[in-house]
Amino acid sequence: MIGDVAYGQDSIEDYLNAHNAARSEVNVSELFWDENVAAYAQNYADKRKGDCNLVHSDGGGGIYGENIAMSSGELSGTYAVKMWVEEKEYYDYNSNTCGDGQQCGHYTQVVWNNTINIGCAKVTCDNGGTFITCNYDPPGNYVGEKPY
Repeated sequence: MIGDVAYGQDSIEDYLNAHNAARSEVNVSELFWDENVAAYAQNYADKRKGDCNLVHSDGGGGIYGENIAMSSGELSGTYAVKMWVEEKEYYDYNSNTCGDGQQCGHYTQVVWNNTINIGCAKVTCDNGGTFITCNYDPPGNYVGEKPY
């Protein structure tokens, strides 16, 4: 580990463990790895390899939810999930809102109760950066609905 970034934590188990730890904290059932969702994630990550731009896919026409992360250097899958989960501090469950000027939609997608399956992918971009995407089936973050 260098600084606060852990390297080489990109296995299926790493992605699942990081997600399921956050879900366990709010008593939401565990996620499962799905090869079809992972194939979608890999296909989209491959498209970002040339530019590493932090741009969302269309979620397979809205079939999947999606969290994305990028770095100008190495970034582990575990650390990407950690960044998404850290948004929890800005999420107010009672009002189902984020703090002013803050993001918490990555966190709420991680812990979305109805999501069952995930698939994640990582690429090293041509510019030396890293692009990571996790897709969620079924998707979450429906306006007016609480994640759990």
